[in-house]
Amino acid sequence: MKHVETSVLSIAYHESGDPAGVPAILLHGFPYDVHTYEQVAPLLAEEGFRVIVPFLRGYGATRFLRSHTLRSGEQAALGNDLRELMDGLHIERALVGGYDWGGRAACVLAALWPERVLGLTTCMGYNIQNIARSSEPAHPDQERRHWYQYYFHSERGRAGLANNRFELCALLWRLWSPNWMFTDADYARSASAFDNPDFVDVVIHSYRHRYALVAGDSEIADVESHLAQQPQICVPTIALDGAGDGVAPPPGSAGHRHKFGETYERRVIPKVGHNLPQEAPQAFADAIIDLGKQTSP
Repeated sequence: MKHVETSVLSIAYHESGDPAGVPAILLHGFPYDVHTYEQVAPLLAEEGFRVIVPFLRGYGATRFLRSHTLRSGEQAALGNDLRELMDGLHIERALVGGYDWGGRAACVLAALWPERVLGLTTCMGYNIQNIARSSEPAHPDQERRHWYQYYFHSERGRAGLANNRFELCALLWRLWSPNWMFTDADYARSASAFDNPDFVDVVIHSYRHRYALVAGDSEIADVESHLAQQPQICVPTIALDGAGDGVAPPPGSAGHRHKFGETYERRVIPKVGHNLPQEAPQAFADAIIDLGKQTSP
């Protein structure tokens, strides 16, 4: 475990591979943690990459530096954290990859600071939220899948997450990855990251901000304003979708091609659920490796 300080965080991260290799930064989602990449990281390290896997804000050993900082979970904060992580590690350009919140952070970096990104691996395709349109209803099937988000909009939901975080997040694992036979031990290793003192505040803010129910962090309002324009992502990209994803199933990202530049490829992985890197580590590693072959620092 290593730590690096940014303007607001002490970010805990794992590092493996060749310190002089091409950096590959891998980002987990909600409600998961760095164990998502425990099989991906060795595959990339064997290929000579410098592999960095951080805990997102609100997870594991990552901590806010000051008590007065808003415990924001908004997309601008996640993307800015990734940029500042790279600054703190003196990494000018990197391959970035992730899913869920982590995929969103990677997409934000690729959209707003493309000069920092060698290539992007994103699960669920274009993962930048369109908050201006968040009040528009989705198909009833998708609304049903988003029940947990609406639950978090209420104080009952906040209390439910605070009091029953381990049971609630285990339920989400089962619903979102119905074909993944993870063990109690698998879940327990990741669930320990939810003991972070800021976990509940960051999660609740994330699911309220994306629906314009709460204000964002004024310190990064300019970042969020740029994201409101739904910027195109023009870096080399491989989009991955799990065909068995229980919360964001294909063809959800099938129409995202226009949001990316010329170097774009979409791959659908059979039966795999929402936690794609942990369920199909070789497929995720292959995407990073293939992008690495296309690009160089």
